[in-house]
Amino acid sequence: MVNHVALYVKDLHKSADFYKNVMQLKEIPEPFHDGKHVWFRTGPHSQLHIIQGATEVVPHDINTHVAYSVKDIAVFTKHLDAMNIKYGNWKSIDKAIELRPDGVKQVYLQDPDNFWIEVNDDKF
Repeated sequence: MVNHVALYVKDLHKSADFYKNVMQLKEIPEPFHDGKHVWFRTGPHSQLHIIQGATEVVPHDINTHVAYSVKDIAVFTKHLDAMNIKYGNWKSIDKAIELRPDGVKQVYLQDPDNFWIEVNDDKF
């Protein structure tokens, strides 16, 4: 079972805003209280930890990504459109929804530090 994923970011406030408002994750208390950490709930027993300190934003390959599931991919992509967030499929960021071989619909987007995120409608 995954406990948490930690991302080292350049701009904590920009990243925290993205995960709170774009990804719609719930912020939870963090124990450091040092202004360098923001934690989010990602599942019943899992979290995302955003940590301030990266010195630059670097490119990341789409093959390395974190995936989240939503109930309705169309509702989520409408939310992305309203926020002017770029998303797409494995091949291009052109607002296309991809259908996986197992029938799950998915899109890909990047956070402010270029980390790739898959959002799908898997009913796992």
